[in-house]
Amino acid sequence: MMGFRYFLAAIALVALITGMAIYSNLYPQNIEDNEDIIYQTSTINALVEGVYDGDITFEELHKHGDFGLGTFNQLDGEMIALDGDFYQIKSNGIAYLVNDSMLTPFSVVTFFESDDEILLRKSKNYSELEHYLDDLLPTENIFYAIKIEGTFDYIKARSVPGQNKPYSNLAIVVQNQSIFEFNDVKGTIVGFRTPEYVGGINVPGYHFHFITNDKQAGGHVLEFEIENVSVNIDYTSDFYLVLPENEEFYELESVKEMQKDIEKVER
Repeated sequence: MMGFRYFLAAIALVALITGMAIYSNLYPQNIEDNEDIIYQTSTINALVEGVYDGDITFEELHKHGDFGLGTFNQLDGEMIALDGDFYQIKSNGIAYLVNDSMLTPFSVVTFFESDDEILLRKSKNYSELEHYLDDLLPTENIFYAIKIEGTFDYIKARSVPGQNKPYSNLAIVVQNQSIFEFNDVKGTIVGFRTPEYVGGINVPGYHFHFITNDKQAGGHVLEFEIENVSVNIDYTSDFYLVLPENEEFYELESVKEMQKDIEKVER
């Protein structure tokens, strides 16, 4: 019962703090009409705690975005969505087209429409790009979808294998992650910058996935060196959250502070 009260409190907190047109987006018919919106399934806290069973199909996810990232039922690899196609990058590093019947326990998508384009001439690593973009963006308090295209000097990426119950939390799972390194590779980085105040719901700050131009390989981005690439940014103020309907999520202590674990699994 205590866990369920925490769950209700967390939902109330989402509605209170976000101020992102929650009321107008409560109903499915309204969200279907709005393409300039971030659509998210589950929360990053739930994923980090081991809630890996998906209950939303990729057929449904297609209705809400053509661009984004996430993962798969039983945490079987990294998901990247680009130009309307969804890919599963498994622990062997190979990218596979996603079947509509597959399930996701955590995904973030939108219909990408660039509001700003930056031609990045000088070499930057992951951390340097974060600071560079933060200085350019008009505010830290809305969501941004970010697409980076070009030839990348270096990318370090990862994926994780599918899990079996009882699930370990994600900080333990990533200890067995597969690492892939790319040099002088053409491709696209897909990601989001999320406000700090939704920590626990989504990854605060930047979160990127990568796929090669031939759509054969990629993964969750851990580090990079980039130069002479284009950066397109979609400013988004509306956010819609769909929560899992399963026992594992209902029993999750949603108010638990997990920022350190999130940092471990992201970078």
